[in-house]
Amino acid sequence: MGRKNKLARWAELETIDFVIQPAFEEVFGKDHPLKGEWGAEVFGNDHPLVLELGCGKGEYTIGLARRYPERNFVGVDIKGARMWRGAVTARDGGLTNVAFLRTRIELIDSFFARDEVSEIWITFPDPQPTKRRAKKRLTHPRFLERYARFLEDGGIVHLKTDNRALYEYTRKVVELNGLVVEECTDDLYGEGGNEEAAAIQTFYEQQFLEEGKRICYLRFRLRRQEQYKDLSDDEQALL
Repeated sequence: MGRKNKLARWAELETIDFVIQPAFEEVFGKDHPLKGEWGAEVFGNDHPLVLELGCGKGEYTIGLARRYPERNFVGVDIKGARMWRGAVTARDGGLTNVAFLRTRIELIDSFFARDEVSEIWITFPDPQPTKRRAKKRLTHPRFLERYARFLEDGGIVHLKTDNRALYEYTRKVVELNGLVVEECTDDLYGEGGNEEAAAIQTFYEQQFLEEGKRICYLRFRLRRQEQYKDLSDDEQALL
């Protein structure tokens, strides 16, 4: 995508009122004004709030919003040029239960208050395969600790990925911390598993399936606690 197209998309995002784009200094080490107020200020209701982290073009956020009009959905990503597609689709489609938040996921707990979120989807995130980048995985314990600050106690986290190592890593972290696993499969479509997880496919997911890749799916409940344990180096080396 050319720079002119990116600039045009960023400009259009500024005109869409359900796209929240705070500056870094507005939320670094401090709370955003919407924290605890998403229902009242953004959606005008008290419906359950669901996040998609690393939403990209917002395909999953849009798909979930259409499927569950009785819930509110917020797609979160740092890349506005990608988010533009989902925001325009929601606007032009008249969806009133969708919003987008452009921010780093490291800052996510600056935006949501205790018990404000009922569910989290993490769809095809960067697997961060090297040891040096492991802490950037969206299912690393340091991120689980952030989510636990605003997700309802026992709230659901979904992971969909084509990366078997990330799936196994997450499953082992979940088990290590004694969290409840509701479903896990390393072949979502081959095993005819969870209909909710299989009902929506992103562009890249369709490509993965055409290439013969298996889609892994994990659903677990996150317990509120201050710290989560990580796998040892030896355990991670076996993945």
